Amino acid sequence: MTVSPTSTRRTESRPTAGDRVRQLAVTVSEIACLLGTLVGVGVFGTRVEESSGGSLSADATLLAPAGTAFSIWSVIYLGLFAYTVWQWLPSRATDPRARATGWLAAASMLLNAGWLLVTQQGWIWAGVGVIVALVLVLGLLVVRLTEFPGRRGLFDLLVVDGTFGLYLGWVSVATAANVAAALVDSGVPQEGRGAEWIGVVVVLALAAVVAAIQRRVGGRWAVAAASAWGLSWIAAGRATDEPRSMLLAGGAAAAALLVVLATASIRRRAGGSVDEQR
Repeated sequence: MTVSPTSTRRTESRPTAGDRVRQLAVTVSEIACLLGTLVGVGVFGTRVEESSGGSLSADATLLAPAGTAFSIWSVIYLGLFAYTVWQWLPSRATDPRARATGWLAAASMLLNAGWLLVTQQGWIWAGVGVIVALVLVLGLLVVRLTEFPGRRGLFDLLVVDGTFGLYLGWVSVATAANVAAALVDSGVPQEGRGAEWIGVVVVLALAAVVAAIQRRVGGRWAVAAASAWGLSWIAAGRATDEPRSMLLAGGAAAAALLVVLATASIRRRAGGSVDEQR
């Protein structure tokens, strides 16, 4: 029997069993992420800044962002919830972007929850391993978004590109802060001018890493905004709180500016072919 083209297109547009499994995995992971967040904010456990012996507090290390910086998590968590709803929409069940990113999104949510749980136990080096895995997963996810441009509607750009761009940019900064916290917790000193200069080198290297990521993904403003946000609050923390270091405050502020300038340059060289929301 010959199948008409119309019938074939209609059959191919139906969600497969794999699509449904992926949607359920994302939803379960979102619930796990929410529960982990409730632990992290102190509803079911110790607040993040008080866990691991206070090693993750805003005044624990030279690379710790000031407390206000962490308000970005509210935006990211709202975006993850919106993404979970988005991928259940009938028009998105078989969407190439949903198929390309769903499992990675689920993994990122589970790693997020995992980081909160291991730091609750005081396993700060295990937390470093988890957050490194998280930034790698998010990097791959944003690369997938670049490979599958998808629809250009504002809602999709905000919920998908915006959410995971912010997520990647912020976690990139948080990874450096976590490594610093683990080193200090292990007894590495952070007093003296030498430690401050090392901190400056780290934040500038972080800006270079973010710029390299931006070259790979086309210069996304969401990535730049979250990275610059985190670096700016490192600067604010060192200028106004202990351990005080105007040298590192200046270095972090310069790194934030470099991220923005590098992103603008990448987009300009792209000749405007990159979506505005990226």
